[in-house]
Amino acid sequence: MNPSQEKALKEHIQAIAKILYEQTSPEQLKDLETIEATVRQQVTEYVSPELGIFLSKKRQEQAPEESEN
Repeated sequence: MNPSQEKALKEHIQAIAKILYEQTSPEQLKDLETIEATVRQQVTEYVSPELGIFLSKKRQEQAPEESEN
């Protein structure tokens, strides 16, 4: 990953973190254990499925090229 891609990725991650934080109740921020569980739940529910869909589509797009070679 080049530096500009790293910078863009960091900016996007920070934007996602801000959105998830805004959707988090104060009770979910009371201690480290609860914060960790909340972050894990949010990543599992919102972030991971989108990454999975994206990576699956990218893999499907690459498959025809690989079969031609």
